[in-house]
Amino acid sequence: MNKRVLGRTGRLVSVVGLGTWQLGADWGTVDDDQARAVLEASLEAGVTFYDTADVYGDGRSEQAVGAFRAAHPDADLTVATKMGRRMDQVPENYVLEHFRQWTDRSRTNLGTDRIDLVQLHCPPTSVYSDDEVYDALDTLVDEGVMAAYGVSVETVEEALTAIARPNVATVQIILNAFRLKPLERVLPAASEAGVGIIARVPLASGLLSGRYTRETVFGEDDHRTFNREGKAFDVGETFSGVPFEVGVDAATRFADLAGSALAQDLTPAQAAIAWVWQQPGVSTVIPGARSPEQARANAAAGDVDVLGPLFTSGVREIYDDAIRAHVHDAW
Repeated sequence: MNKRVLGRTGRLVSVVGLGTWQLGADWGTVDDDQARAVLEASLEAGVTFYDTADVYGDGRSEQAVGAFRAAHPDADLTVATKMGRRMDQVPENYVLEHFRQWTDRSRTNLGTDRIDLVQLHCPPTSVYSDDEVYDALDTLVDEGVMAAYGVSVETVEEALTAIARPNVATVQIILNAFRLKPLERVLPAASEAGVGIIARVPLASGLLSGRYTRETVFGEDDHRTFNREGKAFDVGETFSGVPFEVGVDAATRFADLAGSALAQDLTPAQAAIAWVWQQPGVSTVIPGARSPEQARANAAAGDVDVLGPLFTSGVREIYDDAIRAHVHDAW
């Protein structure tokens, strides 16, 4: 597994991490034994970065990650969580008092006094420009509640606003073969500032695995069913905002590209993940997994040879032909 420094945290992490939204909620049911098996498989495969949030299963994901870390005290793991979505999404709720409440709860769930990285969880846009928000976060770093802080964003402009702040360690943003806009300004700005980029949704909610057809049906408790129009949260989090049928057709082209352009024996999902972490400026990419087999396959993408300019040009062609009109100007 390749490793990179995670921005201003200074921590060395695996280029393929594990996103643990699936272990909490909104992707169908994953029981405790399954969650533990996924975490164990990821560690065995070389994953050292784990991303969770206080609202994933109302803390269930944090608790699973915390118990897992406690069982491996000698493993050099980095755990990041997110906060801010336990209350109404208004800027007035992003204050020190609430930050204390949220981080205290997360510290209990994770079984730690100091959290490695705490990220604001896609707050209202004005929060990214609020001096008092950053003062409050700096206070919690000074008090030892968290080692570092970052932000999770929906848009390029939100990312650029955060990158300009001197103590923001990381920015988490959607980046995949169906969401190329961050390549234009966000990654170069982050590299210049020394801010880490955590790339989420690398498979466009599974589209880029090439496993879905237009007839694929997801469970009622799966966000790929209930959030296709953005009824629960930003629609860009589901299939990267790409209409499902459009995404299925484009994913077929991507799978063909992965099969024809690569000498390496990779699945479409592995090619998609490898392509993301190989972009200059990306620190780590955090695919989710619902089974140990998925976790191991995803992690294997962290030791893939450079895919090269021909593959990248193929990705760009698919994006420009089929995807750009649906997402490029929206986020």
